[in-house]
Amino acid sequence: MIPIDFTGKTALVTGVGDNLSFAWYIAKALQAAGARIVLACHPRMMGIVEGILRSTQADDVESRKLSSGAEFAPAKIFPCDASYDTMADVPEEVKNDRRYAKFSAYAIQDTVDAVGKEFGGFDILIHSIAFSREITKSLIDTSRKAYHEAMGISAYSLVSLTRAAAPYMANRPGGASVVGLTYVAGEKVVPHYGGGMGTCKAALQMDAKQLAWFVGDRNIRVNLISAGPYASRAARAINKDFDKLIDHAATHSPLRRPIEPDEVANATLYLCSPLASAVTGQILYVDCGYNIMGT
Repeated sequence: MIPIDFTGKTALVTGVGDNLSFAWYIAKALQAAGARIVLACHPRMMGIVEGILRSTQADDVESRKLSSGAEFAPAKIFPCDASYDTMADVPEEVKNDRRYAKFSAYAIQDTVDAVGKEFGGFDILIHSIAFSREITKSLIDTSRKAYHEAMGISAYSLVSLTRAAAPYMANRPGGASVVGLTYVAGEKVVPHYGGGMGTCKAALQMDAKQLAWFVGDRNIRVNLISAGPYASRAARAINKDFDKLIDHAATHSPLRRPIEPDEVANATLYLCSPLASAVTGQILYVDCGYNIMGT
């Protein structure tokens, strides 16, 4: 076995909202491999994540266990709302919202600067951010306002995060890695994936390729993982019959089974490791082969 050792590396993982998300599993896998983990969570989700990390409930305790038997323990959690690039972009009504008012800064640039300065830069950036307020509506019924908001949060945030992070990730020993999450709906029609999110994923995929070029001269690689359907809380919000979608993918994929979140996490470890030192601008499909099928 070729070991993957991230000892001495720092990973900024965005988008953790609970202990069922891909981001949670990715963060755990990175810590198990030796990385120091810093989380960036939406201000409204900070309390939930902090509660899970403190909880004594059996399910929460189990969800914090690493493969080594140790416990998941992020070094720090920062607030980050990917709707905003700088605090100057935040409307006054948001700043005054009680869920935001307790935080002095939470825009992308501010969060990245805080992490970079406190930890002396970082080596890994995980983009696990997606949102559409009209996700349950089909594309044809999605409003312009919701479409633009979804695009800004779900796709442009990768551009904004990478731009803000690049100075803190440039020319790190062994190189640095940005990994985002996408879905086959960015390439093929998935009718239930509404609110403009299919278009957002298509944009995310093209942006990742362009970003790979723009930061490649600083030895930063940018890749995406296209994960198969998985019953996270966010996914269940898309469609109440999401289990049927998982069953369909499992039945029609070459491996005839659904994916596990650990498999997405393990693929992320590969992309962030020296084993993928010449891999950038790529989409790695972790979907049991479902993407190659015609149905």
